[in-house]
Amino acid sequence: MESQRTFRSLGLLIKPASGHCQMRCRYCFYENVSASRATADYGRMKPETLERLVERAISETTGQCTFSFQGGEPTLVGLDFYRSLVALQRRFQAQYGRNRLVVSNVIQTNGLLLDDEWAAFFAKERFLVGLSLDGDRDLHDANRVDAAGKGTYARVLKAARLLERHGAEFNILCVVTRSLARRGRHVYRALVKEGFRYLQFIPCIEDFGNAPGASPHSLTADRFGEFLKDVFDEWHRDLTEGRYVSIRHFDNWVRMLQGIPPETCAMSGTCTCYGVVEADGGVYPCDFYVLDAWRLGNLHDASFAEMLAGERAERFVAESRPVAARCRTCRWHPICRGGCRRDREPLDPAEGSLNVYCAAYEAFFESAMPRLEQAARMTMPRGGSPTDRS
Repeated sequence: MESQRTFRSLGLLIKPASGHCQMRCRYCFYENVSASRATADYGRMKPETLERLVERAISETTGQCTFSFQGGEPTLVGLDFYRSLVALQRRFQAQYGRNRLVVSNVIQTNGLLLDDEWAAFFAKERFLVGLSLDGDRDLHDANRVDAAGKGTYARVLKAARLLERHGAEFNILCVVTRSLARRGRHVYRALVKEGFRYLQFIPCIEDFGNAPGASPHSLTADRFGEFLKDVFDEWHRDLTEGRYVSIRHFDNWVRMLQGIPPETCAMSGTCTCYGVVEADGGVYPCDFYVLDAWRLGNLHDASFAEMLAGERAERFVAESRPVAARCRTCRWHPICRGGCRRDREPLDPAEGSLNVYCAAYEAFFESAMPRLEQAARMTMPRGGSPTDRS
């Protein structure tokens, strides 16, 4: 199977267990996404779908191909699924002469199923693991509960120690809810105290159609702004004292000040249509939009080149481009760029829409910019930088 077009770089976000999960996080956004579709749950990915996925991705890419697994909970498909994945990757690299292709694997997990066998596999096969942990025990257990309603902090921390012991690379993924945002300094210090040095803070989003702050868990702009400032104060203090902690938001802003493009589409100003693959092989432009209206096709029927360059994909990207009048005159727009499309819903196709966190970013940059610029000077890359891992 040879494609008419190849990508220099292709990144895919794959949902091998669809939205199925053994946890019942109180703020789960994917539950709302799934409920909005004609088919809420696409079950588990079949072996023939995995094979077609890997073959298409490898055959269509020449430089770097990243397979990222998410859910729901992607470990529910079992470890043998991922053993098959890496075997297929090697097989198709050889078959299509892609020996110079850099293949990377990433998995985002709640950690509940991780044991020594999983951790050893991730280390051996060089998976980058995103482990969900919301700050300290009280904050985590308030929202990240299992099917019985019990907190999961102790089990997730155990999973982190397993990954450490086996030498597997991992980041901590922390969802910023309204209550957690009130304790930014404490959350940062709690995570650093546990020895974690790669952190991602993910704003808790509203369901489609809800106003900002409508749910008990979602953020308001003022709360998120205070969180960013509080965490940045602690992060910058550590940086100037020689203790580097990677925080994805700050890393990207530092990179941008150094003249390096951000590695996350949410900071790029426009959508990139990166390719989300559901368990049935259906392909969508973005994890926030795994909706029937944005289904681009199915990998059993079409190439990634055809789907990601099709009319629907082009329209998805085009809708993200309009810039609001206020943004065009804002001093921070060159580094803010309007933020993620999902945070600008409902979109105004003619005039553009403001990000719901506009006031948060304004307040943050006003407070932090001189120190961000200092951080950019301190970490200026010399053939690489401490912001390279994401």
